[in-house]
Amino acid sequence: MKNFIVSRTHALVSWGITILIVIGLLGFAYWRLQSPSSAVLPEPEEESALTGSGGPVDSVNVIPNPMTDFAIGRKLTLKTLIPERPRYEVIKRTVQRGDSIFGISKEFEITPDSLLWANYETLKDDPHSLRPGMELNIPPTDGVYYEWQDADTLEKVAAELKASPEDILNWPGNKLDLADPKIAPGSWVMVPDGEREYQQWIVPTIAVGRSGTAGVSGSACGGGSVGSGAFGWPSGNNFLSGNDYYSGHLAIDIASGEGSPVYAADSGVVTMAAGGWNGGYGNVVQINHGNGYVTLYAHLSVINVSVCQSVGRGQTIAASGNTGNSFGAHLHFEVRLNGGFVNPWFVLP
Repeated sequence: MKNFIVSRTHALVSWGITILIVIGLLGFAYWRLQSPSSAVLPEPEEESALTGSGGPVDSVNVIPNPMTDFAIGRKLTLKTLIPERPRYEVIKRTVQRGDSIFGISKEFEITPDSLLWANYETLKDDPHSLRPGMELNIPPTDGVYYEWQDADTLEKVAAELKASPEDILNWPGNKLDLADPKIAPGSWVMVPDGEREYQQWIVPTIAVGRSGTAGVSGSACGGGSVGSGAFGWPSGNNFLSGNDYYSGHLAIDIASGEGSPVYAADSGVVTMAAGGWNGGYGNVVQINHGNGYVTLYAHLSVINVSVCQSVGRGQTIAASGNTGNSFGAHLHFEVRLNGGFVNPWFVLP
């Protein structure tokens, strides 16, 4: 009986100790959860002193913080980054004031040619036809946006547009059945990397002296000043305002406000000084420099010279304007050599 009482006493004591330990652990855990900042951590100054130059702490036991030391870190991403997908569809773009074919094509990373080819019904291959409010087709890639005709075949269209049938067939945006590629007349297809001829807006050059343009319609003026071949800028500004030189715009549009003076780029004879529409050029002056070169100045507001007049390099011949098929005052400047067009950037200083 005595042994039984001793055994029960030991059991009760053991249970009591166990309960006290459990209560103590729960109390400690509760305290830690309620007061996570109460962990004994060294102050920044103390830690720097103990770690030297950022080395490990050897002489201090830092109590781990269960709220931070055992958490799984995750970097917050405030903006989801979606990879840019290629565009296969033609989209629309409304023309705003200050737009140009060159500027819009640069915005969408296509060539000016591709933009003109995709909008023939609107622009008729003339970049100066651009007007605010126009809605343009923006092709997804360089090439020709083409309307399918009754007698067209893949082979025929590819040959005309200097492409291959596979270029048309495999372009995802055309959505063609590779097994039976039928295209209904009136449908629009993209011909990647295709190209076609332009309708050019050209004012005839009038021959004079030894210009190298003999045979072109018009009467000669006879002798007169001859250029040196060293060209100067025809405007006070040496930068563009609109279209650059490319296959659909065989000139540069120089920034020049309404009424600003226009200068002869080199000495020569005026072979055209005409007001009116003039094929979209508006008021226009043309100078034959007698050495194969001809320069043309278009969209003028005022003309200060007359046909067959000799002019010197840098002489004021007109004032800039916004006449003809122009969108905003600027100077349209062309350079021709022996009847062909030359990029003005090749001759301007």
